[in-house]
Amino acid sequence: MKKRPPTHHKQFQTQLGPELAELKKEIQGYAQEYGLDFYDVIFEVLDWKQLHEVAAYGGFPNRYPHWRFGMEYEELMKSYSYGLSKIYEMVINNDPCYAYLLYSNGIVDQKLVMAHVYGHCDFFKNNLYFAHTNRKMMDEMANHRTRIMRYVERYGYEAVESFIDTCLSLDSLIDYHAPTIRRRAQERQDIADDGDSQIHKLRASRPYLEKYVNPAEFLAEERKHLEEEAKKEQQFPENPERDVMLFLAEHAPIERWQRDVLSILREEAYYFAPQGMTKVMNEGWASYWHSKIMTTRALTDAEVIDYADHHSGTMAMSPQRLNPYKIGIELLRDIEDRWNKGKFGKEYEECTDMVKKKNWDLKLGKGREKIFEVRRLYNDVNFIDEFLTPEFCAEHKFFVYSYNVSADQYELASREFEKIKKSLLFQLTNYGRPIMEVVDGNYKNRGELLLRQMHEGVDLRIDWAQSTMENLFKVWQRPVNVQTILDGVPKILTFDGHSHSESRS
Repeated sequence: MKKRPPTHHKQFQTQLGPELAELKKEIQGYAQEYGLDFYDVIFEVLDWKQLHEVAAYGGFPNRYPHWRFGMEYEELMKSYSYGLSKIYEMVINNDPCYAYLLYSNGIVDQKLVMAHVYGHCDFFKNNLYFAHTNRKMMDEMANHRTRIMRYVERYGYEAVESFIDTCLSLDSLIDYHAPTIRRRAQERQDIADDGDSQIHKLRASRPYLEKYVNPAEFLAEERKHLEEEAKKEQQFPENPERDVMLFLAEHAPIERWQRDVLSILREEAYYFAPQGMTKVMNEGWASYWHSKIMTTRALTDAEVIDYADHHSGTMAMSPQRLNPYKIGIELLRDIEDRWNKGKFGKEYEECTDMVKKKNWDLKLGKGREKIFEVRRLYNDVNFIDEFLTPEFCAEHKFFVYSYNVSADQYELASREFEKIKKSLLFQLTNYGRPIMEVVDGNYKNRGELLLRQMHEGVDLRIDWAQSTMENLFKVWQRPVNVQTILDGVPKILTFDGHSHSESRS
């Protein structure tokens, strides 16, 4: 059963009590002393029900109504009630930044959360991949809600919700690097601007006969014919389009309100995209600074044990999944240590004496400067690609595991550095999702849609691919085709609105 979220939103208090206000001032001062640079931060203190409601909405109290928010709320509430999880902090990339504190947290937790929040806020403001995000997204989300509610009143809740469901299944089909890479070519000049040089003219024996042999009407007709031929030859789209949602918003035969809803969800997808692209770095950076601030400045002697208990719980690695907090903080510490000791560059890399490399220390002291540079310029993929080392993997006992069918269990498959690194990069690139692009909007000259998977060695999961194709059909309203590779064989998957099929490409 679909659960709809509350339609009336509470106005949460923004004023901290005297003790928390003093703590905020103290932790903010420490953060600034260490060189962190952030927008103003507004802390809001919520009880556990209010916090879970805001968390279900992704941190934005005023969002459009949709059943998934209610589902998320139920999941968070039950997980908290059963003691399976607890939300310690939540911070929003905005100017000013908004952060939420749990009312029932003790003073040690409030200090830790504040220090962690200031690390996030510094990252939001200074990391390259957040530079193009909307810094007034709190207001923009409220505007989105207003627009969608207008459509709900006009077209009905079920129709709008159903279309939102369709769009949400496509919100990963965007170009995550679009804000920094211009992929679309400049618009081609119209043929008419080139003069009559491309028009095939009849030959005039004398210059004065030119206007009679090639009259203006004839030249205009020839120019029109050339333009029509050029349009036929021009591919649609002219170049492969990786932003599938943009292509659909521009060209799909949908109603005006649907185009607006699709554009709203695309805008939100681009807002959240950098958070997915920098999850390891962002959490690692915030954890590094809460650890630094708490252990060097903010803790009293009586608070050390409580802090160590809560910090170690956050940093614990699970056999089932990677912990971005742990990987991020440890890799940043490793970078700081290497640049402090000069463990980089040609001389260090070419040294074959393992004892000498282990004890290498040029006392450069450039570690802090380096991690600030890394925070500014990198995302998770190039962070891991650039700074993950065999020594780091060995020290932290990284390995690759795989499923043994005969033993019916997961087993250690390899400790080779290249395989570990490749596995990490596969999980982080495009969130581990397939990279798709629109190749042809008039496939087979029948108005069909053709997409191509940028195959990186991982095949599509067929059931997910088919569900996505069905939703693409709802928007495109013509058959949808996907060019891919399955088990090493080039294939084209097709959905015609009734059934799925596949053929060799």
